[in-house]
Amino acid sequence: MHKIILKPGREKSLLRRHPWVFSGAVARIEGKATAGDTVHVVANDGRFLAIAAVNPDANISARVWDWNESTQINTAFFHRRLNAAIGMRRALFGRNPEEAERLVHGESDGLPGLIVDRYADVVVLQISSAGCHRWREAIIEALQQITAARAIYERSDADVLELEGLTPRTGLARGELDTPVVEIRESGIRMRVDVAKGHKTGFYLDQRDNRLQVGRLAAGRDVLNCFSYTGGFTLQALVHGAASVTSVDSSADALQLAREHVRLNDLREDRCEWVDADVFLYLRKLRDQNRQFDLIVLDPPKFAPTAATAERAARGYKDINLLGFKLLRSGGLLATFSCSGGVSADLFRKIVAGAALDAGADAQVIVQFHSTPDHPVSLAFPEGEYLKGLLCRIN
Repeated sequence: MHKIILKPGREKSLLRRHPWVFSGAVARIEGKATAGDTVHVVANDGRFLAIAAVNPDANISARVWDWNESTQINTAFFHRRLNAAIGMRRALFGRNPEEAERLVHGESDGLPGLIVDRYADVVVLQISSAGCHRWREAIIEALQQITAARAIYERSDADVLELEGLTPRTGLARGELDTPVVEIRESGIRMRVDVAKGHKTGFYLDQRDNRLQVGRLAAGRDVLNCFSYTGGFTLQALVHGAASVTSVDSSADALQLAREHVRLNDLREDRCEWVDADVFLYLRKLRDQNRQFDLIVLDPPKFAPTAATAERAARGYKDINLLGFKLLRSGGLLATFSCSGGVSADLFRKIVAGAALDAGADAQVIVQFHSTPDHPVSLAFPEGEYLKGLLCRIN
């Protein structure tokens, strides 16, 4: 078997069971390993550390499959790992056939570079590592056997594919799907998910619990939902009796689907305002108009995928949160989020605190938001906890 030999002293992260080996830690690779090959990772003194998938030309040179030298990486291995990940969720959370859930959460489920989501009876997978790409057919076959899904759709089109040297791949992988738009229920609300063109695997599953929690605070309030996408927070606010909801997004198609969701659930269309605009510019327009709201949601897309882009992202987060605080009435609530892996929870909190200070707002944190529990975080892999959020109240 091929081997990755680390530089002296560079085994510490692996001894703590962090599953990534960066190129800067590699002394050499023994053998002509190609992207996706299985290798042994060893310390400079020859000690076995892990068995992994190699990608010689990527910044992350290897991603760990297992810590046991005798483990065989084969079809049975992936069936066991997938069965364990899905079985854990069944045991803890049950299964509602009409709802959506995350079935596999990458490194935290021992399957680095693999995301699997279920939308009712359709399963969507996203591969973003050379190792999982190599075992793609075995993964799809195991998913079909374990889930008995009507269809398995692939959405391997994330930006990180370029870093791995992989070609994007999308389309139906198994089964039959007459339309890519799948209807689900979220906390009783009917929603439609486009698994072919929607964001991520079609939807933002990590915000399910947060949408419900924020919606319960909307009764009688004027709500501003920024980066509203297909209306998840908007629908929860309407269901729970919001006086009005202004939804802002730069995608006309997403706003149109949000409108359809309102009608699909027989909610009050007269309480809705839909704005197709750049959120940054529109927030300034609202400030200049002296508009004010009781509850504001800021749920932007990823500003900083890596720590290297965190400084630029921090300016964007500071900008929208400062404007958000300025648009709140006394006693108002700001639900603000970051899904940027390059922005830590501590940094995000400092950014929001700085925005409140510059806005002249006396604010307190009421709730700290996280992903839904079907997005587990390995204690050895804190990078898995990418979503963070705060519910702030101003006096």
